[in-house]
Amino acid sequence: MTEASAAYDGYQADFERLQGGADAAGVPAAVISLRQDAMAHFSRLGFPTTRLEDWRFTNVAPIASRAYALGNPAEIDGAQAGRLLVPDLPGPRLVFVNGRFAPSLSSVGAVPAGVEVRSLGDTLAAGLEGVAPHLVSLAGVPEQPFSALNTAFLQDGALIKVAEGVVLDAPVQVLFVSTAQGEAVVTHPRVLVIAEANSQFGVIESYAGLRDAEYFTNAVTEIDAGAGSVVTHAKVLRESLQAYHVASLQARLDRSAVVTSTSVTLGGALVRNDVGAVLNGEGAECTLNGLYVAGRNQLIDNHTTIDHASPHCDSHELYKGILDGDGRAVFNGKIIVRLDAQKTDAKQSNKALLLSERAQVNTKPQLEILADDVKCTHGATVGQLDNDALFYLRARGLGLEHARRMLIDAFATDVLDRLGYAPLRTQLDRALLERLPAAADEVPA
Repeated sequence: MTEASAAYDGYQADFERLQGGADAAGVPAAVISLRQDAMAHFSRLGFPTTRLEDWRFTNVAPIASRAYALGNPAEIDGAQAGRLLVPDLPGPRLVFVNGRFAPSLSSVGAVPAGVEVRSLGDTLAAGLEGVAPHLVSLAGVPEQPFSALNTAFLQDGALIKVAEGVVLDAPVQVLFVSTAQGEAVVTHPRVLVIAEANSQFGVIESYAGLRDAEYFTNAVTEIDAGAGSVVTHAKVLRESLQAYHVASLQARLDRSAVVTSTSVTLGGALVRNDVGAVLNGEGAECTLNGLYVAGRNQLIDNHTTIDHASPHCDSHELYKGILDGDGRAVFNGKIIVRLDAQKTDAKQSNKALLLSERAQVNTKPQLEILADDVKCTHGATVGQLDNDALFYLRARGLGLEHARRMLIDAFATDVLDRLGYAPLRTQLDRALLERLPAAADEVPA
């Protein structure tokens, strides 16, 4: 038996226990059927290999060759959770530990009428009615085996639903914490965001590990943005440097909807973020931003697809990477403009800063344009710190390390400033600087 088949057998055994064990008692038939179909789909697809074009630079053998046990419920104290949440933001908070909702660490507080912020598990206990049009249609990406695996183990997660015309001033925070106590575990977090027509709100989705341990997070986030809605989404990844994180974010935008998603990756041994957005209504606007730091043999892979399916839609992408040591990164950005999507305006940019001669980045911007009245641009740059800028700062009395850190911080600021929440920006700026000292020593003087 190969390692991959042994790992698959482990997932299959856990799946059968999930479907037929004590946790299955009272689970609606529709949920059982959804899981069954997803597991069958995963079985057909199997784990991706480097023979597939979309996975050519990302070898998931460390995941596929090892059986990860389902994470068991665990408890952490409020101080630990508090350090991982964004301070000075008064909005609702949902906290999950090892993939399970932690009510004692969560706080919804007083929210306007028409707002639902709760555990997705509570909703699933009553069946798929009310969420099926969003959960099933957005999750069903045919070529995504990890998304299928997530759906097969669908138990819990966050549900955020905002009714038509409702505005939330403070963002909803969703925190997933992995404890990984002594064994390699896997969790399958799910976040479902439903924005009805003309609603406005923000979501901060965070992932973190309490210990520098090996574990696997397999996450799926879905955003369904109704006509005229405005959704601001931030994803913060501070996983263990020995952890594996594979995630899919899928968004669907109706007429005149505006969705902005900013991803900041500061942890994880292997990270794969698949982000897809379908501009399904005229006048929709999508913005995808990303900042990632890779070092210590890390691999950070960002794959984005923006599908312009309607006319008069705009999209903007800015991804920036900072790589040191043996860090590696992949950026694959695809823009699709369909035949009827005239008057499309799409811009894409990927910039990488290499702080080591051993660091590597593979960047591949793609345009698939079927319409003829469009404006589409893309660009990619890879470089090192500007020696002239270093000389200028040092000539004004700054030490070499201080000057380097200032330039690196300035490089990252362009993305961090787009997060929209000052407390989050401050927290991540501090976390970024804590990640940089090892990199600074490798920059040529």
